[in-house]
Amino acid sequence: MYALVSAFLVCSCSSSGSRSDFSADMFELDNLLLVADQELDNTVTVVGYVTHTCKHSGMKCFIVGESQKISLRVEAGSEIGGFTPDLEGSRLAITGILREQQMSRESIDEREVEVQELQHQEGMEEVCAAHLSNIADMRAWVVEHNKDYYAIYYMDGLEYKVLD
Repeated sequence: MYALVSAFLVCSCSSSGSRSDFSADMFELDNLLLVADQELDNTVTVVGYVTHTCKHSGMKCFIVGESQKISLRVEAGSEIGGFTPDLEGSRLAITGILREQQMSRESIDEREVEVQELQHQEGMEEVCAAHLSNIADMRAWVVEHNKDYYAIYYMDGLEYKVLD
């Protein structure tokens, strides 16, 4: 369900980003997103595996939890400096402030129309089917949580530590 996060938001061990004094509550990513609405704007530590770092700026990375179904974007704060490509595949504990971006029902509708228009282009069937499945999951989340928006969670990263 949360796999669409990185689709819509289409980024090592250096001492600048790694400190050992983590004081925030620590969560595995899969567990954090179960209580994310209660942790908004709080400083938390999340543990996950780096799937991607932005090659151009290094100012973003994406992590997944153990299930590999949930993705979270982490923005590098000034204390981190950036995420290097050699972090990909690493398990990190990242401390930062949990934030929420809200995707309105109207935006979901607009995205669905865009995907449906692309669906008939050669080679796009499989990609579009995956996006349409994610859109259906977003709609289900909106209903299940009684919201008029889909929550996309991300983190303003303050520091990280490589765990493996």
